[in-house]
Amino acid sequence: MSTPNTPGRESGARAQTKKVTVPTLLKMKRRGERIAMLTAYDATFARILDDGGIDILLVGDSLGMVVQGHENTLPVTLDEIIYHTRAVKRGTLRAQVVADMPFMSYQLSPHDALTSAGRLVKEGGAEAVKLEGGATVAPHVGLITAAGIPVMGHIGLTPQSVHQMGGYKVQGKSDAAAKRLLDDARAIEDAGAYALVLEGIPGSLAAEITALLSIPTIGIGAGAECDGQVLVIYDMLGMNPDFKPKFVKHFDNLYERIITATKGYIREVRTSEFPAPEHTFDRLKVVREKKTQGRTG
Repeated sequence: MSTPNTPGRESGARAQTKKVTVPTLLKMKRRGERIAMLTAYDATFARILDDGGIDILLVGDSLGMVVQGHENTLPVTLDEIIYHTRAVKRGTLRAQVVADMPFMSYQLSPHDALTSAGRLVKEGGAEAVKLEGGATVAPHVGLITAAGIPVMGHIGLTPQSVHQMGGYKVQGKSDAAAKRLLDDARAIEDAGAYALVLEGIPGSLAAEITALLSIPTIGIGAGAECDGQVLVIYDMLGMNPDFKPKFVKHFDNLYERIITATKGYIREVRTSEFPAPEHTFDRLKVVREKKTQGRTG
């Protein structure tokens, strides 16, 4: 049983919220209702975002950068994604939980991809998996979906190919590059994916891809015409003021707010204002309460 201080699964009003599923998201696409997606890496943030009404929580390999402090996503392992997915799953009731397939967990072969996806679902509790790539990974998508595991694709700027791309650069700017992305989008949908992330591509191209596909597109740095949007939670909350690329909007400034709270805590510790009497256990009161419980228990 969960308590007010634990972000686990609950009964009551919160448990009655309707679960977001693959059919839910496909219906949202048909109705023209925008899909909101954010990353999450732990149970506490998952519960907060879930209570806020988010549609999809992505356990992204971005954790390599924003949680682990790496310069890119490449060092993240499958076991690490499984660990963080389990945590996010415990804090989530409504949102769909999607787990990223990290670098080298699916590239070698469709069979390896299926094995990794199966672990994310079976061990991590993921409800879908996401992998990067276009036509070259379509066979992988097909095998995973044939096993009953929903797949979200990801084309355009694919962070796991950062070295091949020569950095985090906008993709699909030339006619030839745009055609390749259109072909990739078709291939991923035809392979059975239920949604497709479009990252770092011109807005007009993203709009063309969105109109072409019957599955939802989720944009990040791809303009407003996608069926939904995704941001890294720490970016959305303004927790790193030094990181604000063109596609990011800070919806809050938690960096400054947390610093202010930290300074307040330090000040009260230094001056002995904290802990105050209301934060301190009184021995005699505890003894009296125990005796009272003993008489009435």
